[in-house]
Amino acid sequence: MVSDVNSHAPDGQPWRITVLRNRNGMVATFMDWGATWLSARVPMQDGSVREALLGCATPSDYLHQDAYLGATIGRYANRIAQAELKTLSLKLAANQGPHQLHGGPEGFDKRRWQIVSQSDSSVHYRLDSPEGDQGYPGNLIASVTYELTEDNTLAIRYQAETDCACPVNLTNHAYFNLDAHHGDARQHRLQLQADHYLPVDSEGIPDAPLKAVAATSFDFRQPKRVADEFLADADQQAVKGYDHAFLLNAKGDITQCAAGLWSADGALQLSVFTTAPALQFYTGNYLAGTRAREQESYTAFQGIALESEFLPDSPNHSEWPQPDCWLQPGDIWRSETRYRFTAH
Repeated sequence: MVSDVNSHAPDGQPWRITVLRNRNGMVATFMDWGATWLSARVPMQDGSVREALLGCATPSDYLHQDAYLGATIGRYANRIAQAELKTLSLKLAANQGPHQLHGGPEGFDKRRWQIVSQSDSSVHYRLDSPEGDQGYPGNLIASVTYELTEDNTLAIRYQAETDCACPVNLTNHAYFNLDAHHGDARQHRLQLQADHYLPVDSEGIPDAPLKAVAATSFDFRQPKRVADEFLADADQQAVKGYDHAFLLNAKGDITQCAAGLWSADGALQLSVFTTAPALQFYTGNYLAGTRAREQESYTAFQGIALESEFLPDSPNHSEWPQPDCWLQPGDIWRSETRYRFTAH
């Protein structure tokens, strides 16, 4: 990453960049603005190093994109219909038409997180979110810890506490291209250990019950090329591709692999493990024009996001078969996701 010599964040302070390394030669880079994952450089079998993450050329470029590249998302990832917590009759700050997306117009991705501690292998960030922030109830303390392990796994651990009942759904919005950003990420093969997905309307709002993936283009229980059934049905066509939550069969068991992604050349594999009940699979349908590290801008479908989370609009759907997304005072919300990179 190129440094911004005379650049500062919107609060007038310099960016704080943290670089983690392991003995295998993998390097992962982060910044405190948005507690953002900037880069994942993976050593390959042929001695080369491959960048697996989409990102911008400089920290300030991240202020001029709306794809949430690598950012920590909160208080609530994904969409809340009509920007409303219906059980509380509480309106939130809307930022995607009448709906709230990824925590609102000034979500956690647009804040400076405090670095609590850091070492060669981990960095721990904290953010204090006051009562009424983006419309949410309660004072919330959120933290995220990134740890790079010796098996080329980037572990992300989230934690939150509140003094008033509030839905919490933190995630990371990394986009992966395991072919070092060459070509269309739809040429990757994907496996998702999920028997059900959630249909949505053209605004990404759930509009039907959970649906079985069997005999649909959403069946990734065996690895297949993302392009093979792209835009094959109305559910995909509504949002210009895949941008859907899959309810995981692992049911929060982090020892079970929830998803696998393989580069088109077969040389690099990503395995995803998570305690979260769902993964949002997004094919970067609206990436076109996003500032890029290796070129002027990315094209649509150049990266794939696999975001660990609750199902979208969960605060308004207690009937769905997943844990409760509401954090109560006195409780601690925890979630962990691991992204393991394996070169072949």
